[in-house]
Amino acid sequence: MPKDTSIKSVLIIGSGPIVIGQACEFDYAGSQSARSIREEGIEVILINSNPATIMTDPSMADHIYLKPLTTKSIIEILKEHPQIDAVLPTMGGQTALNLCLEAEEKGIWQDFGVKLIGVDVNAINITEDREQFKQLLERINVPTAPAKTATSYLEGKEIAQEFGFPLVIRPSFTLGGTGAAVVYKKEDFDELLTRGLEASPIHEVLIDKALMGWKEYELELLRDKNDNVVIICSIENMDPMGIHTGDSITVAPAMTLSDTTFQKLRDYAILMMRSIGNFAGGCNVQFAVSPDEKEDIVAIEINPRVSRSSALASKATGYPIAKIASKLALGYNLDELQNQITKSTSALFEPTLDYVIVKIPRWNFDKFEGSDRTLGLQMKSVGEVMGIGRSFQEALHKATQSLEIKRNGLGADGKGYKNYEQIIEKLTYASWDRVFVIYDAIAMGIPLSTIHEITRIDMWFLKQYEELYTLEKEISNYKVSNLPKELLLEAKQKGFADRQLAHMMSCLESEVHTLRMEQKINRVFKLVDTCAAEFKAQTPYYYSTFEAEIEKANGERFVDNESIVTEKKKVIVLGSGPNRIGQGIEFDYSCVHGVLAAKECGYETIMINCNPETVSTDFDTADKLYFEPVFWEHIYDIIQHEKPEGVIVQLGGQTALKLADKLSKYGVKIIGTSFDALDLAEDRGRFSDLLTELHIPFPRFGIAETADEASKLADTLDFPLLIRPSYVLGGQGMKIVINKKELEEHVIDLLKAIPGNKLLLDHYLAGAIEAEADAICDADGNVYIIGIMEHIEPCGVHSGDSNATLPPFNLGEFVMQQIKDHTHKIARALKTVGLINIQFAIKDDTVYIIEANPRASRTVPFIAKAYGEPYVNYATKVMLGHNKVTDFDFNPQLKGYAIKQPVFSFSKFPNVNKALGPEMKSTGESILFIDDLKDDQFYELYSRRKMYLSK
Repeated sequence: MPKDTSIKSVLIIGSGPIVIGQACEFDYAGSQSARSIREEGIEVILINSNPATIMTDPSMADHIYLKPLTTKSIIEILKEHPQIDAVLPTMGGQTALNLCLEAEEKGIWQDFGVKLIGVDVNAINITEDREQFKQLLERINVPTAPAKTATSYLEGKEIAQEFGFPLVIRPSFTLGGTGAAVVYKKEDFDELLTRGLEASPIHEVLIDKALMGWKEYELELLRDKNDNVVIICSIENMDPMGIHTGDSITVAPAMTLSDTTFQKLRDYAILMMRSIGNFAGGCNVQFAVSPDEKEDIVAIEINPRVSRSSALASKATGYPIAKIASKLALGYNLDELQNQITKSTSALFEPTLDYVIVKIPRWNFDKFEGSDRTLGLQMKSVGEVMGIGRSFQEALHKATQSLEIKRNGLGADGKGYKNYEQIIEKLTYASWDRVFVIYDAIAMGIPLSTIHEITRIDMWFLKQYEELYTLEKEISNYKVSNLPKELLLEAKQKGFADRQLAHMMSCLESEVHTLRMEQKINRVFKLVDTCAAEFKAQTPYYYSTFEAEIEKANGERFVDNESIVTEKKKVIVLGSGPNRIGQGIEFDYSCVHGVLAAKECGYETIMINCNPETVSTDFDTADKLYFEPVFWEHIYDIIQHEKPEGVIVQLGGQTALKLADKLSKYGVKIIGTSFDALDLAEDRGRFSDLLTELHIPFPRFGIAETADEASKLADTLDFPLLIRPSYVLGGQGMKIVINKKELEEHVIDLLKAIPGNKLLLDHYLAGAIEAEADAICDADGNVYIIGIMEHIEPCGVHSGDSNATLPPFNLGEFVMQQIKDHTHKIARALKTVGLINIQFAIKDDTVYIIEANPRASRTVPFIAKAYGEPYVNYATKVMLGHNKVTDFDFNPQLKGYAIKQPVFSFSKFPNVNKALGPEMKSTGESILFIDDLKDDQFYELYSRRKMYLSK
C-alpha cells in the first residue's frame, strides 16, 4: 500500500530538555524523521523546547516552535496551523508519548481533526499500563514473570506477602526506570513502594517476582501496515537482569543465545508487536532468559516508539530506523522503500552483521555528592559510547577507550584496583566501573567461577576477559625490541591501545607506534556493511580494525582497506564523544553545523565520533564517518590515512580541544584558532599577563600545586576563595571556600583526584552579577558579538546552571560598553579565528573577566535559535578562511527576551545535596521566550535566584 495521500501536514513532537533517561537519541530520531517526511513533499511542523538540538534548526522543518511541551502549546500551534492532518509522537521518547496521551484525553486531536500516525492510543495504553500489558501477554500465551499491580499502599503490602522477597517495583507511565527498585529486604519495602506510587502519574505500580541474574535481551523491530515485520537487531545485555538496560553494557548482535531460543524470541516479539494495536513504525521489545540449559523466556516490556536502543541499533547496523519508521507511519510498506545502505534493494531486509558492537554507558556520579553509585533498575547514566570491532574484545576495548575517564582500555594502565575487599564489593553491588573491575579481579587471581557467582555475568564474557589478561601477561615478558610480530598483531586485533602495550613493556607509546609501522601492522578501515557483503554497500560509514597480510599468487602482500581516499581537499571535524554534564548535545549541534558549512565551502568532510545517540554519527551527515574513539591513536591513524588540510577542534567541546596539543606537536594543522592561543586562554598565568597588558580587570588570583602553597596564597587573596583545577570542563572540582580548614580539605581532595594539576585560587567576588558574551572573530581581527547574556543567578552558580537572559535585562550602558570593549580586545589579542566565549563578573559597575574560551560554547546554539541566525555556519567559514566576518549580513531577530533555563535530573538521586555552586549539575536546558520583564515566569525566576546558591 503506497503512502496515505490525505496527509499533507504533520506535527512532530520532540522530547524536550535532556534528562537522565532521555538524551540526544531523540534529536537524532526527530531530525531523521523530519527529513524523511519532507522528502515526501509533506509539510512538517515541529515542537520542542530544547534549543541545543539539530531538530529545532530552521532548515529541519517548515515551521519550528521552541515552546514548552504542554497541551497549551499544542492548542496554540493547531490554531495557527489548521492544515495539520496528523501528529507523529513516536520520535520524542516518553515525553512526547505522554503529551500525546494527555492531548487525546482532553479531546484536542479530535477537536482539530488530527489523526495519530506511527502508533495508536491503544498501543501506548496497553504497553504503558503494566496490568493491561500483563493481561495481553497472558491472552497471547507469551510467558511473563509472576506479577500483580497495586494502586494503593495496602494492595502493595498484600502482594509482597504473597510473593516473598526479592521483588521488583515498577511504576506505570515512567521513563528511564524512574521510581523502579529491587527490594531485597522486608524493611526497605514500605519506602520503595511509596516512592514507586508517587513516581507513577496514575499512582500504579507493578510488583513482580525478581528475575535477578537472568540474562536480558532486546530486539528492535519495524512493522508496516501490511503486517510485514523485520527484526533490525538483537542486543544482549552483558549485565544480567536487575540493572536498567540504559545502565547496562550491551552487545550486538547477541552473543550467548542459542539459535532455538533466538527463534523463539523472534516469534514472541513479532506476536507482541502485532497484538498491541494496528500501527506502523518502530518498536523495542525486552526479554529475560533463564541462565540455565532450559533457557526459559519471560517478556519484560515493549515500547511502541523509537528508543535509546533504536538509536544504538541504527548506528550498529547502519539501518536508519527513525527514517524508515516515519515512512511507514505515512502508509508505505517496507518492500516499497529503498534500502538506504545498498541503494539497490528494498528496506524489507534484516541486517546481518560481520562485526560486533559494544555500548558502555557514561556516568557522572562525581556531580552528585552523596549519591548512591550502585546500579539498579533506575537509570543513572548521562550518556553512552559505542565501539565497533571485528571481535567482542576489540569492540569492548574501543568502547572503554571512548569513555574519556582517563583510562586507556581494560587494564594495562596502572589504574586498576588492587584491594581484594574493594574488588569483591564493586562486583557484588554493581558499580559504574564494573567493566574494569572484572579485569582487575581476573588479574588478582579470583576464579572465573567466583566472579560469575557474584555478578551472574555469562561465563562466555568472562572467558573473553580472561583471554585478554593472559595476552597482557605474555606481552609483559617482552621488551619493545624483541616483541614477536604475531603477538603485537594479536594484541592490536584484540583492541589493546599502543599506550597499554607501552605500559606492559615499560616503554614509550611512540616506540610501540614505530614498531607497528616497521612491522606494517597498520589500522585498516572497514565499511559498516550490514548486508555482510552479499550486496554492494554505498554508505561511507567506517570502523577500524587490524588484519594479517594476505599474499597473492604473484607474491604481492596486502591488507584490505575499504576506505578509499579521494583527491579532494578534506577537513576533519572532531566530535565531542559521550554526553556528560558540562558537555552535551550543544557540541554535537556545533559539529554538525561545522560539517555542513565545510561542505558548502567545497571540502570533503570527515567526522570522527563515538557517540551513538547523535546526529553527527548519522551516516549521511558528513561525506565520511569514522565511528571511532576520540582517542589520540585512532585519530592520528585516520589523519595519516586521509591526509586532510587540517582538523577542526573548536566545535567538539573539551574532548576535541584536549587533543589540540598533540595535533600541534605532530605537525597537523589546526583549523581556526591556533593551539598556542587555545593554550594561552587555558593557562591562567599567561592569560592574566595578557589581561594586565590590555588593562582589563580580573579577580586577584594565584596558582598552587600543594596544600601548603594554597594556604600561603589565601593570606594574600582574602576569603571567600574560588578554587578550580585547570583544563577541566563544566566546573569540575570547583568550589568556593570560606576558611583555611575548608581550603585544605578541598585542595587535598582535588590533588588526589587529579594528581599533578595546577590549582587556581581566585578571590571570589561575592554578590557580583555574571554575564557572558559569544563572538566570532576572523584572521584580520574583525569581531562580531553574536550575543551578550546576563545570568539571573548571582556569580558563583556555574554558567551552565544559571538562567541566562538574552539580551541582558539590567546592565547599564556603561557596563555594556565595557563588555563589548573587553570582548573585542581579548578576541583580537588571542588571535581568535572562529568562535570565542567570555565570562564576566560585574561588581560596582566594573566588569571583571572570569575566563575566556576560544571555542564553541554551550550558549552558541541557544543564541542562534533565539536570533534565528546560523552562527556556527558563519564561524566555520571564517575558520576555513573562506569568509571574513564582514562578509556576513547579520540581522538578529528577537522580540522581547529569550531565557536559557537549566534542567536538572536530581530526581534520580533522592539523597543528593541539590544546592548549586561553581560545579555544573544540570543535564540539559530549555528555551523560554517572553515579551517583557513583567512576565510572571521571569518574575518567579528572579525572585528565587539566590535560593540554591552554595559553596
